[in-house]
Amino acid sequence: MKKRRKKQSTKKSYTCRILGLIMAITVIAVSGGVLLKRTITESPEDTLMEYMNHIEKKEYEAMYAMIDSGEKGYLEKEEYIQRNSKIYEGIEVSDIKISHIAVKEKKADTVTLSYETSCNTIAGTIQFDNMAELKKTKQGYKLVWQDSLIFPDLESDDKISVTTSKAERGEILDRDGKMLAGKGVATSVGIIPGKLEDRNVSLEKIAELLKIDVETINNKLTAKWVKEDSFVPIETIPKVEEIDLMKIQPEEKTLEEQDCQNKLLEIPGVMLSDVEVRTYELGEAAVHLIGYVQSVTAEDLENHPGEGYSAESVIGRSGVEKLYEKQLKGKDGCDIKILDSDGEVKEVLASIFKEDGMDIRLTIDSDLQKSLYEQFKEDPGCSVAMNPYTGEVLALVSTPSYDNNEFIRGLSSEKWTSLNEDEKKPLYNRFRQVWCPGSTFKPVVAGIGLKTGSIDPKEDFGNEGLAWQKDSSWGSYQVTTLHEYEPVIMKNAIIYSDNIYFAKAALKIGSENFMNTLNEIGFNQNMPFEIAMQESTYSNTDKIETEIQLADSGYGQGQILVNPLHLASIYTSFLNEGNMIKPYLKYKEEASGETWIENAFSKENVEEIMQGVEGVVNDPEGTGYAAHRDDILLAGKTGTAELKATKEDTSGKEIGWFSVFTADKSVDKPILLISMVENVKGIGGSGYVVKKDATVLEEYFEK
Repeated sequence: MKKRRKKQSTKKSYTCRILGLIMAITVIAVSGGVLLKRTITESPEDTLMEYMNHIEKKEYEAMYAMIDSGEKGYLEKEEYIQRNSKIYEGIEVSDIKISHIAVKEKKADTVTLSYETSCNTIAGTIQFDNMAELKKTKQGYKLVWQDSLIFPDLESDDKISVTTSKAERGEILDRDGKMLAGKGVATSVGIIPGKLEDRNVSLEKIAELLKIDVETINNKLTAKWVKEDSFVPIETIPKVEEIDLMKIQPEEKTLEEQDCQNKLLEIPGVMLSDVEVRTYELGEAAVHLIGYVQSVTAEDLENHPGEGYSAESVIGRSGVEKLYEKQLKGKDGCDIKILDSDGEVKEVLASIFKEDGMDIRLTIDSDLQKSLYEQFKEDPGCSVAMNPYTGEVLALVSTPSYDNNEFIRGLSSEKWTSLNEDEKKPLYNRFRQVWCPGSTFKPVVAGIGLKTGSIDPKEDFGNEGLAWQKDSSWGSYQVTTLHEYEPVIMKNAIIYSDNIYFAKAALKIGSENFMNTLNEIGFNQNMPFEIAMQESTYSNTDKIETEIQLADSGYGQGQILVNPLHLASIYTSFLNEGNMIKPYLKYKEEASGETWIENAFSKENVEEIMQGVEGVVNDPEGTGYAAHRDDILLAGKTGTAELKATKEDTSGKEIGWFSVFTADKSVDKPILLISMVENVKGIGGSGYVVKKDATVLEEYFEK
């Protein structure tokens, strides 16, 4: 009997020891609803690493559970979490690395470890040596809390200060250094709630004057931070400058804005104050080129990690603002410091110096850009201008347009909707697109005919009257033209813009030669230019399919689509011994033409073509004679492209073109200008464009 009891006792004791060991190995602690499992067999080094790994994950409750509650300096849970989260998240800590952990001192129940820390912050990398004391408890090793666990010299009464200095965004300048985008001043319309009288009536008046709804105003006035004496910004509007009001004839828009502001100030509780904003000097005249900035979104911050953006940053959304975002944005300065209880700087932990953004100077001529916009602002179309010898782009205009300053001041949903629904498509950037070039393409076809040896410029193609077809295989299809003349040679065909001549020329060239040469001069390839332009093409498929399509292509119809800047670059070959000049937008002190495509045509070819394009502007019978000048030799080509479903269609559009350039290299202000208007039907055809460009050139040469 005794032996049996002894066995049972031994068995029970053994079982208890096993259960005790299991309980000793694994401790389950519940803290704030989080289940934490740790083992007493963990080393102090592992405990330290585990604690540090929680920081980047913002697992403050898990960190708190690893602190020994019996030691001096122990914080209550809420106080601990608030201090740690405020510091680590305030400095935007990331990529924490702990290395070179070593036992510095070991006692019966405590171990002191030394280690090195490295982490990234909003102000750059912080590195430091530190010490941590750990206590051995029944639940395993726990950290003895001290503020120095965060930073070695941080004490309980100290604070961490993060100060930033905003970098100035670089300016965008024109070729003469005039500001196109930069620092400006607008007027902030605000309300002091406690001074409003007859609130509902006042808000109705304010909403009407600012062209916003009352709900928008009320939402801002009821924000949590708003007090009775707060200045609550409601809307940002243009600042009315005294100098603009002092003009002999102030602009109507300026007078309207002044009247609006006077009426706002008559309402008790409304105040106006100056506010610094990004300003676009040319506004509507250059928005498709310059673009605009907007405040960053959560998506922007996600897409641009580590690039210095914060919730207060702006980012280029379109145009040059987007193209040169990295250079323009600059780099904010930032300091992370330990401040003592008196607010004095105890230690600078990290520091980044502010770097203002670079200024970007463009080749653009502000006056020319504005002049082109004013001439064509009511017409859906575009204009490009460049120096044909250097490749400097002098203007890029798309009309109609919109004011990029409105995006900076805050665009109402109603305004955004109206811009999107406007049938003239003011948001559409037309100079980046491709268009049917019509007769402006004829000098190019002449060049192809000469280059391939398919055409003798002196050969008389014969007078066919005003309509022609190759043979009966074309059925009822005919090529028509507007003028009869003699002899029907290349020079005259260009001057009289003869469709029949160039249809015949295309057939003589043949589709293979035609397509191959177009590919050689930039078709179906990206243009080497800072702003991406749509590729010029000659077919909706990969080739010219039929004889009729080839004939139509000869006078710039068929399926020919050309980007205006690409067309301008082709035209530069007529002035540069057959070499096409590469266009560029960023200003260079020493401007010199860089060849994009060498020997696009031969020197002899372009001399023949020049006889025709000079006649277009200087011969009284030329279609561009309205742009003729006695003081400066100009050359060019008009064009009208018909867009219609069938030959019999009378409701289609007519795209009007005019390509014009200075033909004398010695001229003081060389220019190559191409303008296009989407529909000139009933308003004078291409002649409508010629007259407007003539006015622009008059202003350009006078300055």
